[in-house]
Amino acid sequence: MTTWRRLLLPADVDAAAGPLLVARALRAFADGYMAILLPAYLLVLGLGTLEVGVVATATMFGSAMATVAVGAWGHRFRSSRLLRGAALLMALTGVGFAVFSSFWPLLVVAFVGTLNPSSGDVSVFLPLEHARLAGAARGHARTALFARYSLLGGIAAAFGALAAAVPAWLVTRGVSDVAALRGMFVLYGAVGLLVWQIFRRQPPPATDDVPDWSPPAPLGPSRAVVVRLAALFSVDAFAGGLVVNSLMALWLLERFGFSLAQAGAFFFWAGLLSALSQLAAPVVVRRIGLLNTMVFTHIPANVCLVLAAWAPTLPVALTLLFVRSALSQMDVPTRTAYVMAVVTPAERPAAASFTAVPRSLAGALSPTLSGALFAAGWISAPLVACGVLKICYDLTLWRSCRGDVLEER
Repeated sequence: MTTWRRLLLPADVDAAAGPLLVARALRAFADGYMAILLPAYLLVLGLGTLEVGVVATATMFGSAMATVAVGAWGHRFRSSRLLRGAALLMALTGVGFAVFSSFWPLLVVAFVGTLNPSSGDVSVFLPLEHARLAGAARGHARTALFARYSLLGGIAAAFGALAAAVPAWLVTRGVSDVAALRGMFVLYGAVGLLVWQIFRRQPPPATDDVPDWSPPAPLGPSRAVVVRLAALFSVDAFAGGLVVNSLMALWLLERFGFSLAQAGAFFFWAGLLSALSQLAAPVVVRRIGLLNTMVFTHIPANVCLVLAAWAPTLPVALTLLFVRSALSQMDVPTRTAYVMAVVTPAERPAAASFTAVPRSLAGALSPTLSGALFAAGWISAPLVACGVLKICYDLTLWRSCRGDVLEER
């Protein structure tokens, strides 16, 4: 085992998972600064807060439609080809946002492209990568692999948030606001080309060494459990869409007068806390199980979000948001591992898509609602609604799924 593989991959994991982790980190870096710069860019172009919410909704709704297509027809194509196509679409998305400046063209690019205004990955890459990662490991090694996947993405997104200060630095060097921001979209497109190159060189999975491997297939025997989980996850996603990073950045800008550099620093530390906390997820899973880890780390995080909405001072609000960041993402690798464990191996690509689709669709509806609340002056209402809905989701998930028996697949 080479040094890089020891550092990047847990033990007993197929080496083909390595390029997926690298690609995830690159995409997360670009998403990290885009989530902060997107509202600033749209406001500089003359759009209002409601239109910012509509564009954010379009990005998530378009991702949902692409994920629907992967779930319904993706099993007919090689996943490597679909991943390369998604990477090229990412490159075109960056170019489109850099070229256009009026609302309707930007809305179209947002819908068909891969831009991600949230703190997590909601793109078409998600089900494709999850299915390949699930086949690269088994048991606790699978949970550790998904934790590593989320960790690298979280750390890269944190450093990407710091990069949101680059346009302000360029402005001090005589570059205009619009040109500086457009340059970051060009960089986003360049990252897409780099990801395409990584996928082009990715080795095929070692299916000969996996005794239960079978070609991808549509949902069959696991349909009922997937539908149940998809319905529950959609509630969580709708709530999360109320405070996607772009809108949280807008809240910080509106309520506390944050600059882009300050917002970038906040999201750096928040993202770093989220990423590092995911290292603990496999350890916690071994002690209390996948479901309990998902629920009992999530509830305190959502309580902190509700309290932050009413925080009287900036230090109190930031403290609560940092505590939330340290807890709120521990359910990400456990949720993915849970879905992969309750379905058959052949159904994993379809299950990943059909649990992601309702999340994306539900999450796509709420940014526009938040934008309307911002425009009406109710800037803290989205935080309260998000926290309350997520707590309801956590309790319902625990009550609904606590009787499930997981078979190791």
